Amino acid sequence: MMSKTIKYIIKGKTFLFMSFLLVTLFVISSCDTDETQTVATFTNLVMSDEFDTDGALDSELWNHEIGTGVNGWGNNELQYYTDRTENVKVENGYLLITANREDFNGSLYTSARITTQGLFEQAYGRFEARIKVPSGKGIWPAFWLLGNDCETNIWPQCGEIDIMEFLGDNPTTIFGSVHGPGYSAGQAVTKSYTLENDRYDTGFHVFGIEWSPESINYYVDDALYQTITPADVPGEWVFDSKFYIILNVAVGGNFPGAPNDETTFPQSMLVDYVRVYQQ
Repeated sequence: MMSKTIKYIIKGKTFLFMSFLLVTLFVISSCDTDETQTVATFTNLVMSDEFDTDGALDSELWNHEIGTGVNGWGNNELQYYTDRTENVKVENGYLLITANREDFNGSLYTSARITTQGLFEQAYGRFEARIKVPSGKGIWPAFWLLGNDCETNIWPQCGEIDIMEFLGDNPTTIFGSVHGPGYSAGQAVTKSYTLENDRYDTGFHVFGIEWSPESINYYVDDALYQTITPADVPGEWVFDSKFYIILNVAVGGNFPGAPNDETTFPQSMLVDYVRVYQQ
């Protein structure tokens, strides 16, 4: 693993860099890669968290979002997000975000949602994370980006890029999407990627995008499975400003539905690293 000493180094100087409303699919779903797509190359590492120090998260990079949000974070989710070690911690070289079934502040489940808002925000580049996802009906982990002006420029006008969303009862498939004005929630521009003879919840996979002014390329491991361009969205292209990173594990909500009797807890998403590159 890389050392954290490179985390905030760029061009020889040191800096402190720092919704899920996908219900139905607007674009086709496929397990095929498109070999005609163009692969960009991003080599200048500008942010990295390798999660190599046990304990709490790096507070110079990550924030905790707390509570149930408005209408279950806009998706009728069932969990209460906390900053407790029961729900989020670094251990043995991994970030663990853990969903538990427990009575807590009026909710039946707890979990965690962390962001780099105000600490690391960037337009364009390669954003990637190596993740092992949890499983079970109603379990909804994700790795995504949100426009840094969403507090004043109301969603979906501010834009959302979902690098990876996973439904715990569909262990072979992930989704990559964009949300913007005219193509949000159930009308998001999205595509799925299905593993052959494998599952996402039994091992680690690298989920990433390479984002430029002209396109957003989506990857699982070395497979490029989707490119979204301004011509592909039925509304305004809102992906030309800075976005911040979000990692979370939701429980229930419009997309996955509620857990059932077969869903076991706790369920943890393990993150080996998060890295961001500039072109």
